Amino acid sequence: MIRRLWMLVALVLVCACAELLAGRGMSPAVVGEVLGGGGDATERHILLELRFPRTLVALAAGACLGLAGLVLQSALRNPLAGPEVTGVTPGAVLGAVTATGLGLAGWESPLAVVVAACAGGCAGAALLWLLAGRGRGDPGQIAVHGVLVSAVLGGLTAMVLLVAPGELGSVVQWLVGTTEGRVWQHWHLLWPWALAWGASAWLLAGPLTLLRCGDELATAAGLFTARARALALLCAVALTAGAVAAVGALGFVGLLVPHVAVAVFGADLRVTLPGAALVGAAVVCGADAGAQLLSRLLAVALDTGRLTLPVGALTTCVGAALLLAVVRRAPSRTF
Repeated sequence: MIRRLWMLVALVLVCACAELLAGRGMSPAVVGEVLGGGGDATERHILLELRFPRTLVALAAGACLGLAGLVLQSALRNPLAGPEVTGVTPGAVLGAVTATGLGLAGWESPLAVVVAACAGGCAGAALLWLLAGRGRGDPGQIAVHGVLVSAVLGGLTAMVLLVAPGELGSVVQWLVGTTEGRVWQHWHLLWPWALAWGASAWLLAGPLTLLRCGDELATAAGLFTARARALALLCAVALTAGAVAAVGALGFVGLLVPHVAVAVFGADLRVTLPGAALVGAAVVCGADAGAQLLSRLLAVALDTGRLTLPVGALTTCVGAALLLAVVRRAPSRTF
């Protein structure tokens, strides 16, 4: 397992290097020159002030989504549970969209956007908690209410866009998910949040392992299942809100990364949780590098000056195909 973790660390480093080299305006030779201490002021600014923070934010957001997905699937005992089930992702998007439409936040003020998105994500989770009522300890009821909450929040987001259509250009990035324009301020806001809640998720490895085995067995082992599940959901909410506040709604990352992590590391969550964080970081960072390269190829093929493919579009398309493959392979799979 330790060897597999180190292999994943190496993969994360490869994806990070690929993203640093994939952007426009600088060739790999120039990137190497800047890393060696050379290059002019513009080249150093592009690499050190734009590409580096963008790469770090992608890594941290991917790790948060991977952890959140595994925590949710373990707590709810549902292999198709993702961050969307808690209502956090659509709630965070609604918060960011509303704040942007009211002129209270924008991409030039990352702190205001993060605060608005986190507030929306917590509001979505609180709405789910209220609707679940006495069924909060029932994984099935939580999942059903989560779908309903997500639908309601998605409808409210559409209403906000109708009221403030002039903000559609800046808001669409939240709806799809992108790392474009991320700077050091985004990173400084994200990493303490990700570190704190990631450590909290790891401390819940034991209770989550028992929850995966079923409530009856967990209760027989002395676990207070309702309290453990509530703490797990709180942790997933916080991780998802932080990621969405930083990069928007990246589809299918939190849903599929846990399947990969469990397949590689097994059911011992003390190892699988760090593995899910590494897999999520590699997936988002690698997808962002792929999106940048694909954007350049499409720009050449379509003969356009500039074409930007958001990373969320790539993760959604690839993730949907992989989800269909997972469902067709094991349609009756349960935890």
